[in-house]
Amino acid sequence: MTRVRVERLVTSGTFSLDGGTWDVDNNVWIVGDDHEVVVIDAAHDADAIATAVGDRRLTAVVCTHAHDDHIGAAPALAARTGAPVLLHPDDLPLWKLTHPDRMPDADLTDGQPLTVAGVELTVLHTPGHAPGAVCLYAPALRALFSGDTLFAGGPGATGRSYSHFPAIVESIRSRLLTLPADTVVHTGHGETTTVGAEAPHLQEWIDRGF
Repeated sequence: MTRVRVERLVTSGTFSLDGGTWDVDNNVWIVGDDHEVVVIDAAHDADAIATAVGDRRLTAVVCTHAHDDHIGAAPALAARTGAPVLLHPDDLPLWKLTHPDRMPDADLTDGQPLTVAGVELTVLHTPGHAPGAVCLYAPALRALFSGDTLFAGGPGATGRSYSHFPAIVESIRSRLLTLPADTVVHTGHGETTTVGAEAPHLQEWIDRGF
């Protein structure tokens, strides 16, 4: 039995929404062992992600939300591996902006368990950054994959279409900061943090209208 591990691949590209385009670096998280993995957020570069997966079986391409920088490579990665693309249905309007002719293969739902290499990841619906934003919590790994809901230093942005600041604050307060303080938060961009490091700043985020 091989050890389940968390691997980070950083890919680069652009994020476009509401008429603007920005250069971004994205974290692609690969979770599994020597035999099978899931990919969380297939960003920008299907070839680089497939190379990182190697000869392991890819069981799912999980989308934390449907901004184009997080899903751009998902259909191509699915096509070359046979893995299904999973997305919360509330983000279908955003998905269709990027992939109007290719729908996700299955829905993500709040509380849904996803199992890879014997480890369970639980889907947490955390709207705010996007209506169908989700996080994945793996207690056995002491890990949370937060997408763009929670970063080191604060919540994800809510200044663009389909986002809502009160919703993201409530999602973080009720769904994420209730997790054990030593839970490592693997974010969609930038460096990791912990639940304990972010919890003291909740009121500050609210006061600043982050």
